[in-house]
Amino acid sequence: MNVRAMYSHVRAGGAESVVAEHAQLVKRIAFHLMNRLPDHIQAEDLIQAGMIGLLEAARLYDSSQGASFETYAGIRIRGAMLDEVRRNDWAPRSVHRRHREIAAAIHEIEANTGREAKDQEVCDLLGITLDEYFSALNDSIQVRLTPLDHMGDEHDETIDVPDSSDQPEQNFSNERFHEALAEHIAALPERERLVMSLYYVEEMNQKEIGAVIGVSESRVCQIQSKAILRLKASLKDWR
Repeated sequence: MNVRAMYSHVRAGGAESVVAEHAQLVKRIAFHLMNRLPDHIQAEDLIQAGMIGLLEAARLYDSSQGASFETYAGIRIRGAMLDEVRRNDWAPRSVHRRHREIAAAIHEIEANTGREAKDQEVCDLLGITLDEYFSALNDSIQVRLTPLDHMGDEHDETIDVPDSSDQPEQNFSNERFHEALAEHIAALPERERLVMSLYYVEEMNQKEIGAVIGVSESRVCQIQSKAILRLKASLKDWR
């Protein structure tokens, strides 16, 4: 359904005022996301995508499901913005491929040793230098543009499951996935677990996290990237 059709549907359903009341929610989410996205992403593009998400939320919202409209709309708005970012992903396939290779190497080493994979071990297994390894980790901040619980496609370096708001039959599987995700996050090395908590729960940016734990912003990026890759490798069977 295109934007004009969605708006007509919303007007016909009497939800036009709800959309107007929540327009500021779109801007709030857009500017919040701007702190986590590459510099070339424009707020106007996010807001435009978010308004489409808001219209979609007004069209599909079902109050009997228990969630408030603002909560439901927030999920739809953020998802629409992040979909727009992914559609314009700058990263070449070689970047995504290298991330998959690192994730697989981490998983293999930890499965064989029963402990956290060391950076040099990953490099040795892949036949790359430490500089190449850390460069790949730093690159990943540019492609990790979606929520933590997003499973992604073959070119996406995030961890996510599909939106099941229109597919009730998926709820049980999604709940199991989130349980598995929580278990693997709890099993992360302490520093990675802390960084993930500060970023995704406390919603701090990488500069703020660096100040808290006493490392540089680039080092926070590397720690966070390793955690994401470790989780992705551990949860690969959910793809």
